[in-house]
Amino acid sequence: MTFRDRLLGGETVIGTFYKTPHPIVLELLAAAGFDTVVIDAEHAPFGRAEIDLAILAGRGLGLEMVVRVPDDRAATILQVMDAGAAGILVPHVTDADQARDLVARMTYGAGGRGFAGTTRAAGYGRRPLRDHLAANRDAVALVCQIEDPEGARNAAEIAAVEGVDALFVGRADLAVGSGRDDFFDPDVARETARILALPDVTTGLYCAPHEDLAAHRAAGARFLVVGSDHTALLAGAPVAHWRRSLDGA
Repeated sequence: MTFRDRLLGGETVIGTFYKTPHPIVLELLAAAGFDTVVIDAEHAPFGRAEIDLAILAGRGLGLEMVVRVPDDRAATILQVMDAGAAGILVPHVTDADQARDLVARMTYGAGGRGFAGTTRAAGYGRRPLRDHLAANRDAVALVCQIEDPEGARNAAEIAAVEGVDALFVGRADLAVGSGRDDFFDPDVARETARILALPDVTTGLYCAPHEDLAAHRAAGARFLVVGSDHTALLAGAPVAHWRRSLDGA
């Protein structure tokens, strides 16, 4: 079952952000048991080659690899899809027109995605053209990140665009864009809850490692991205605690 199938089927999908472009880190994330890993090409040092290698390694480890792209340009979408991503998380989607443009960029045809039959996604030329065209759009999830006040206001309209598979709330940017300095701010929490509860819409959000995931799921979220390889490393190396234990010895 693909990442997109699981989202649309209402399953709870637990992932994490992957920020350190090295395959050993990806091996460790796979060993930890995540359902999916989100390559953070927006905020971490992933170029085209690093994204390609990460998707290759992730697929070999049995992971469904999602890419948070750095922008919504057609060339960026094309490269990530050709590399074989299971999903694309697009930051700062603010209205339905932008969402429709994204769907077009993910779809073969006039004005849309350019075709190449020798990519990883196309089986390196081993898949008949007809079969690849038929499978293309159903194979990759489009997740629109709602992290601006305008996007939050337009969330229902964005979700209603045919081809948008899920919304993902970015509370940190939503807080900053609203003049707040805490993504647990009550106003941000209320807006997040409203979006997560949209009827007949698959939703998700980033969760800090200490948060109550069950509460977010009860609020409507099904795609839960928890921490990152960075937060896991820091949590696993409590140096301050070790120093205190030595001071008291």
